[in-house]
Amino acid sequence: MRLNLNILLGAMLLVLTSCITPKNYDKFRAAKPRSILVLPPKNYSTDIRGTYSFLSTVTMPIAEKGFYIFPVAVVDQLMKDNGLPSADEMHQVSLKKIKEIINPDAVLYITLEQYGSKFVVVESQTLVTATGKLISAINGEVLWEGKIEKVVSSGNSGGGLGGLLIGAIVSQAVNSTVDNAHDVSIIASQELFMTEGQGLLNGPYKPATTK
Repeated sequence: MRLNLNILLGAMLLVLTSCITPKNYDKFRAAKPRSILVLPPKNYSTDIRGTYSFLSTVTMPIAEKGFYIFPVAVVDQLMKDNGLPSADEMHQVSLKKIKEIINPDAVLYITLEQYGSKFVVVESQTLVTATGKLISAINGEVLWEGKIEKVVSSGNSGGGLGGLLIGAIVSQAVNSTVDNAHDVSIIASQELFMTEGQGLLNGPYKPATTK
């Protein structure tokens, strides 16, 4: 019975994997972006820390893919100095204006759909859901789109139901004061931008691999 279950689970995993639609990178390849400007993410979660916590995780994976990324803190301050205090307002700036002032090849727009921790039955979950869209600053074409959802559970398995409940309550209390979603964001950013066949293509500054 267990063998049959393993076979069934393996078959289901194979089907789910095969259902992932390969991305069309034709416009990305044609545009050949070298530099990327990342705007602070729109945050639709209930945790106000989400925008800048997630923003702080994007530089490394994008740079490792071989692109020049404009310093996110400098871009954020520049926008604020020009009367745009929120991410929502920054996302409304025209590509033409961004091109004139900063001159990136492409602009990355990120939206946080979920960020933070919640209590679910007898466990605490920390979750991050984000979408990204890379737009050509030259002609406004969508070069790439992606979405990532990461969920990390408290994972307390000792002490029976009472132990699970207490562990989840403690975990939720800790999560409310400590931004554990930031650690999940680091993983989410890496998977969003670096996953082969789904993330960004390699940029011009990606070091050549040596055999």
